[in-house]
Amino acid sequence: MESWRVKTLQLESFSYAYPGSQHAALDRVDLDLDGGLVALAGDSGSGKSTLLRVCNGLVPHFHGGTVRGSARVLGMDVLHLQTRRLARDVALLFQDSEAQSVYATVERDVAFGLENLGVPRNEMHLRVQDALAHTGITALRGRAVSTLSGGERQRLALAGLLAMQPRLLVLDEPLAQLDQGGAASLMKTLASVNRRGTAVLLAEHRLEHVLPVATGLITISEGRLANGADHRSRETLDHEPRATSKRLQDAPAEWELRRVSAGFGGTPVVHDVNLAGGPEVVALSGPNGSGKTTLLRTLAGLLPPLAGTVRRPAGRVAYLPQNPTALLHRPTVRAELEWTLRRDTPARRARAVDAMLDLFALCDVAGRYPRDLSGGQRQRAALAAVLVGAPALALLDEPTRGMDAPARRSLIAAIRGLRDAGSAVLLATHDRELAQAVADRVITIDRGVAREQPAMVRA
Repeated sequence: MESWRVKTLQLESFSYAYPGSQHAALDRVDLDLDGGLVALAGDSGSGKSTLLRVCNGLVPHFHGGTVRGSARVLGMDVLHLQTRRLARDVALLFQDSEAQSVYATVERDVAFGLENLGVPRNEMHLRVQDALAHTGITALRGRAVSTLSGGERQRLALAGLLAMQPRLLVLDEPLAQLDQGGAASLMKTLASVNRRGTAVLLAEHRLEHVLPVATGLITISEGRLANGADHRSRETLDHEPRATSKRLQDAPAEWELRRVSAGFGGTPVVHDVNLAGGPEVVALSGPNGSGKTTLLRTLAGLLPPLAGTVRRPAGRVAYLPQNPTALLHRPTVRAELEWTLRRDTPARRARAVDAMLDLFALCDVAGRYPRDLSGGQRQRAALAAVLVGAPALALLDEPTRGMDAPARRSLIAAIRGLRDAGSAVLLATHDRELAQAVADRVITIDRGVAREQPAMVRA
């Protein structure tokens, strides 16, 4: 007899609309999950993040809005239970995992949730060490959180959740900032966590890493669950032949790092780097924590070099950080783009903004508050705001984070257009297909040392 078993998640005719919206983010969803490691797939803005937020009660208790139907998590009525009660059993890793850090050091930050629960100190120490080991960041336990790379911050946030030993672990795009090895390692960790009895539900675009270990797959489209489709085929990037880079071997460099060492608190992360580029696309590859972000921030002028000299082009230098939300402060998406071109004439500004909104499929949300958008939509909005008007130098840190296949194709078109217009583009990415599609050169950063990959040099 199985009647005693508690379902992980039960939704019955569940619909939800955010405050002020006439559009249902979730529309008559019926779902019955019973443990396992289940992947949630769908385009940006399809409702994945909203569904995950139902699991811990943020929808509707934090966001407000209109609800119909019923929702139960681990046997608990989400609509009539306070979120602090759900938090004992349900842990959620947000898309912007950087926002989940509280304390200044790694080990203390992992212990934060346990301190709130009043876990005895000896048990707390053991659980923290176990969580650090499971996420592969034991060596970082004494580090300042502010010095971590995006991928390391992602692992830190996950370690804090694992230390809580939840019954249901919910993750929103956990692989977005991880390199290939890190993504494989994390999925191995999640499979192990699931085998130990924790149910796992994750939304993810990088299904090639998830499907080999997943016990189930749910696809959502425009707020509704899709049935009967073959979801195991992965849509690839556009690899049509590219125009040859305009940069000649003897052309003057537009940006240059000469014998640059850079890092935080006087400690170098990258050492004695000599790099230069012109109107071309240069991709930076390398494992999490290798120094890619440090190089971009140094070239952007946000991080003074510890040694060496930095030269930038005379025109606008645009920088996309790993966390796109950090760029979005205007009341609407359109206003974000208009602010970038605030010194242009109204006519030129309007033409450029309309073209970029169309390229990144943002016309329908142009009047929306950027921080109310899905993670993938926020990424596109931040990219559009950075790239509009063709900057002289574009520095992009993990630009495909949270992107579905159509958005990735739009990004490729934008990058190619910048290069062909004479702009320089330098991007840090774990996305090999993106690098193959757009890069003229690939530079590997490993342990703070930069090396060009001879086999990947483009014409």
